[in-house]
Amino acid sequence: MIRSPIAFILFVCATAAAAEPVRAVVFDFELIDMSLTGEMKGKSKDELARLAKMAPELRNKLAASGRYEVVALGAEEANAKAANLQACGGCDVAMAKRLGADVSITGTVQKASERIFNINVYMRDTKTGELTKAVSADIRDDTDEAWARGLSYLIRNRLLTEPDKAAQ
Repeated sequence: MIRSPIAFILFVCATAAAAEPVRAVVFDFELIDMSLTGEMKGKSKDELARLAKMAPELRNKLAASGRYEVVALGAEEANAKAANLQACGGCDVAMAKRLGADVSITGTVQKASERIFNINVYMRDTKTGELTKAVSADIRDDTDEAWARGLSYLIRNRLLTEPDKAAQ
């Protein structure tokens, strides 16, 4: 039991600060197609549809966790769509910083073959540009269910299991 008013105030302030969610911008995922099929036939409309579902799902799950406050792309949406976020030299961090976020979250789905995919999520601190998390899951099927399960696994078992460096 806390008996001192000063100790109580410090306890309340520390608790409130610890519960403060990390402000995060989650950018749309990008497809990296290294498959022979992709080279010959181009991008699959089914895969592009699945890809479009990835960021909204990640945003929803992060916000629902209470650990993140998801910041809308707003004025930066057109810039983000025009950029190759994995090769732009940190433009995602600059955009997230302009939006007032603590972290920038980008993602890719790499297609190695008809049935071998790799889902990657990268989190960077907007103050330093430092990569604070990089998580990955392999999936072995090109279905809505496989893609959803891969992302769900990453969220549950990699992204929400430990505190973020940017929040400390």
